[in-house]
Order: sequence, then C-alpha cells, then structure tokens
Amino acid sequence: MDRSRVLFLCIGNACRSQMAEGFARAYGSDVMEACSAGLFPAGFIPPLTIKVMQEKNIDLSAALSKGLAAAPKKIDLLINMTGQKISPPGVMVEEWKITDPIGMSEQVFRQVAAEIEQRVMRLVLMLRARQGGEGVARAL
Repeated sequence: MDRSRVLFLCIGNACRSQMAEGFARAYGSDVMEACSAGLFPAGFIPPLTIKVMQEKNIDLSAALSKGLAAAPKKIDLLINMTGQKISPPGVMVEEWKITDPIGMSEQVFRQVAAEIEQRVMRLVLMLRARQGGEGVARAL
C-alpha cells in the first residue's frame, strides 16, 4: 500500500511542525512520508525543541528550519498548525490548534510535545486502519 505524503506546517518550522515530523517518522514511517515546513522559517531549532524530543528518544539535533519551497510539491495531507486558513487545491487539510511554545517554558514545550505526539499517534492509527487503498480520505 502506498504511503501517504503528509506535510506538517507551522509558522517557523522550529517547534511544532518539527516535533510532528519527528513523531511521524518514528511512529508512522510504514504508512506516511512525513515532512515539515514553516510559513516564515525561523532559521534555527530551539534547544528546548531538541531537548524535549530527545526525552522521547527522537533526535532532532540535525534538523533544519525550512520553508514551503523545500516541501515536496505533491502531498496528500496538510496538517496546518499555523492558525491561518490554508487550502491548497487537491490537498486534504486538517487543522491542529496547538500552542506555539516558542519563547515559553520547558514545561510548555513538554506539554506541546505530548499533545502533538498523541495527535500523530492517532493519525498513524487511522492511516493503518485504512482499507482498499483509498488513501488519506478514507482514513480521516
């Protein structure tokens, strides 16, 4: 069965979308090709993003903050964490309202990571449950 191409999008591609991509690669590489981007790339990954993900045994130390130009041109599902309305033609969009932890405490980073981990796990389970090769639309 083909893997779904999933783009996790946030503002700076420094915290939330990086976390989501990390969890998706760790937990769901059998059902999705995960990537991430930011509308306005921060150009760095905050140390707290790397630290809280390392606590989950996911290494983001080599991750790079990137913009939409670096994202694959063809995706099946866009996970939008920007808070802005985005609707690319022919792409399913799922809105995730998740606090942007940039500039906040380590505890907030951990809470955000836990919420993203739960949502990614749910997405992975839904994609695994799909039947008949109907792709993301069937899973969601």
